[in-house]
Amino acid sequence: MTIPRNYELAALLLRVTLGVVLITHSLYLKLVVFTLPGTAEFFSSIGLPAFLAYLVFFVEAVSGIALIVGFHSQIAAAMVAPILLGATWAHWDAGWLFANEGGGWEYPLVLVLMAATQVFLGNGRYAITKEA
Repeated sequence: MTIPRNYELAALLLRVTLGVVLITHSLYLKLVVFTLPGTAEFFSSIGLPAFLAYLVFFVEAVSGIALIVGFHSQIAAAMVAPILLGATWAHWDAGWLFANEGGGWEYPLVLVLMAATQVFLGNGRYAITKEA
């Protein structure tokens, strides 16, 4: 089967965009803005174990890097999809629009769909890990 060149560019664009968002959310938002203890406190306030904040931080950071460089991006995207579903759940009561107070669930849901699409697309040609 011949795959159009646009597919390869689309896979690259999706990978890099999702990776940058994940790194920004982990390294900047959770580490600098809210801090890890603050994020853990938020997790506790919504009924989640505080230690999950550290796991989420780690998975978002590592998966973000893996996606940007194209290192097993299907696995990286599959690892963050449940986290992004959790973020969708965490913002559910704030309503649809992410601009709402407390942030709505529209943006996390878009990220879930981006991760799912990446799982189906794979790395593409412009990646460290070449697909069989």
